[in-house]
This record gives sequence, C-alpha cells and structure tokens, in this order.
Amino acid sequence: MERLIDLGNGFWNLRGDLRLFGLLNVGTQASLVRLRSGRFVALDSCAMDMPTRDRVMALTDGGAAVEAILNLHPFHTLHCATMAQMFPQARLYGSRRHWRKWPDLPWQDQPVESADLAARLAGELDFSLPEGIDYICADQRVHAGSLLAFHPASGTVHVDDTLNVLPLPEWLRRTMGLPRLTFHPTLLRALQDRPGAADDFRRWARGIGADWAETRTVCAAHSGILHLGPQSLADAVEAALARVEPGLNRT
Repeated sequence: MERLIDLGNGFWNLRGDLRLFGLLNVGTQASLVRLRSGRFVALDSCAMDMPTRDRVMALTDGGAAVEAILNLHPFHTLHCATMAQMFPQARLYGSRRHWRKWPDLPWQDQPVESADLAARLAGELDFSLPEGIDYICADQRVHAGSLLAFHPASGTVHVDDTLNVLPLPEWLRRTMGLPRLTFHPTLLRALQDRPGAADDFRRWARGIGADWAETRTVCAAHSGILHLGPQSLADAVEAALARVEPGLNRT
C-alpha cells in the first residue's frame, strides 16, 4: 500500500494506521503542502513507518523545511507529540483541545482555527470551519466538527471526519445506493442546540461546494481518497446533504 501519495502541484497525502482495540484498522492521515517559498506546512499529525518517514525527510531537507504543523481536528490528538519531535523547529498549531491533551508541547498562542493564521496562509491554503455544528463537542464521542483545508494549486481538500469517503467497491455502492462522499455519522448529534443550526450547516456545506469548485480530490481521514472525476464537489455535497436531510428537517 502506498503511504505517501503525490497528488501533484505541491500536495502529498500521507495514509497512516489507526487500529481500534488493536485490531480494526480504520486509518488516519496527514498531508504535506509545499508553499511557494519552497518550505512546507503539515496538515495534521500521523505516525509513519520507516520507509515513509525516510521519504518525508528526503522531501523536506531532513525535516528542516517544515515550518508549521497544523492539527486541524480537535479529536485527532494521538500523534501530536510524534510529529512535534520529527519537526522540532516547526511552529505547532492546534485547537484548545489539543492544548489540553498535550499541555507540555510548544503550542503557538493562536489556535489553529484563528483568522490570523488563515490570513497568513491566504493564497496557499483556504480553511473552512463548519457552521451550525460544534467544532469541539462536549460529547467526546461526537467527532463531526473539524477545520477543513483546501489547496487551490492541486485542487485538493483535506478533511478529517466532517466529510467521509466510503471505501467501498463501485458495485457494492451501486447495489446499496450509497454515494462516495458522506457526512460523518455523528453529524446530527453535533448540531448546535439553537434555531437555525441546520440551515446554517446546509448553507456552509453548499458554500464550500461553490467556493471550492476547482476541487479534484478529497482526502478523508478514516476512509480514503476520492478523485471526483466528472462529478463536482458541489454535486457530491448535494448528494451527501440529501441523505441527511430527513434528520436535519427534524431538528
């Protein structure tokens, strides 16, 4: 299995292992983005086997070219220390939950979802925080909220949990009537307890479909990589919304 996947134009997706109860491998991910300066930003943290680590180090001048690590999902915390040790010179960003889970790591003062960080990387990466749902849910089992990143140069969306790519064979998906792109199964439990939350989420979802219309690839954490082909991101999001519409209507 290829672990470091070159998606072109300065974007590499790293597929990692995450085993539930030590048995079922549901997978996880990180990505490397080469900036116009030639330096790199890492999206999320992920453990690597030695061949993959060697490739990453060769790509990034022994790790010295990685200037920042952006931990985007507040519940993806297992490998924060591993990545911080691999790239000790990199500025380390995370959500407030990352700060609480790893208080001894050298976190930047600004959280990863801050507008200032987004402005600093404007033109290189676009970020979007879902509306209508909690980014850090009080229920520790609800992981639908995450900060999404879009790399315009490669047309790649990097997303943890909010959007899922079902890793099912085409024949099985067609038989069961399943789309490739879905929302996280805890989405409805993540909705904020206020009027209009479902409408805000719909508007946000359709907004990324429109704003990121040049998307060609979606990299999802626990499932896989979706190459959209002739389908647009807007079409894929609309199909995913249709599947959760009954639940959104009940809220």
